Amino acid sequence: MRLYFRYMLILFKSQLQYRLSFLFLTLGQCLTPFTVFAGLYFMFDRFGQVKGWTFYEVVLCFGVTNMAFSIAECFARGFDVFSSLVVSGDFDRLLVRPRSTIVQVFGSRFEFARAGRLLLSAIVLIWAACQIPIDWTPLKLTALLLMIAGGAAVFTGIFILAASISFWTVQGLEIANIFTDGGREMTQYPLSIYHKWVSRFFTFVIPFGCVNYLPLLYILGREGASHPLYALIPLAAFLFLLPCLFVWSIGVRHYRSTGS
Repeated sequence: MRLYFRYMLILFKSQLQYRLSFLFLTLGQCLTPFTVFAGLYFMFDRFGQVKGWTFYEVVLCFGVTNMAFSIAECFARGFDVFSSLVVSGDFDRLLVRPRSTIVQVFGSRFEFARAGRLLLSAIVLIWAACQIPIDWTPLKLTALLLMIAGGAAVFTGIFILAASISFWTVQGLEIANIFTDGGREMTQYPLSIYHKWVSRFFTFVIPFGCVNYLPLLYILGREGASHPLYALIPLAAFLFLLPCLFVWSIGVRHYRSTGS
C-alpha cells in the first residue's frame, strides 16, 4: 500500500503542474452531473412522482450512485484505460516488476478532477437527506456510508472485468459501458421502477440493487425492509470483487507478450 500511495502522490503532483487546466477539468466534472440532476428536477416537476417514489427519495439515490461512480472512476481509472497497455506492450513491464499487477494497474492512473463530480454529488445527497423526514440512527448512517463504498466496489469490479477482456481482445470493449455508464444512469433511480428481470439481474448478478435499492428501503423505512440486516447488504458488493479478480488472474496467466 505504501507503493500505491506513492503512485497516487506522484500523479497528483503531475496533474497539478497545469493548475488552471486541472481547475477547469474539475469544474467540468462538477457540471456534468448537474445537467442530469436538472433533467431529474424537471421530470418530477412535471409528473410529481415515479411509481410511488418522491423527488427527494430519488435524489438521495442519485447522490449515492454518483458519489460511488466518482470514487471508482478516480481510483480505478487504470483499469478503464488498461487496453492501451496491452496494445502498446507496456503491460510486459508490469509483469517483470516484483509487485502485484493489480496494485500497479490501480496506481497507473488517477483522475483527481473527478473530485468536482464527487463534491456536487455529496452536496445533493446531503440536501436530499435533510429534506426527507428520516430518523437518522447510527445504523442508518452506517448503511448510507456502506452504500457509497459498496457502489464504488461494484463499479471497480466492472472496470476490472472490462480490463480482463483485453487479454483476449481489445475490440468491442465498449460493451463494458453498458454496465458502467449504463449502470450509473440506471441506478440513479430505484430498481423497482424497472421490469422484474432487470431488477433481479442487477441484484443477483451485478449487485447494484444490494448497494442502492435494498439498503435505501431500510433507510426510508419502507414496509418489508425494517430488518437491520438490510443495512449490511452493501457488503455483498465486496464479494462481487472476488470473481472479478479471479477472471483477472486467468487473463494474466493466458497473456501473450507482444514480442516487441
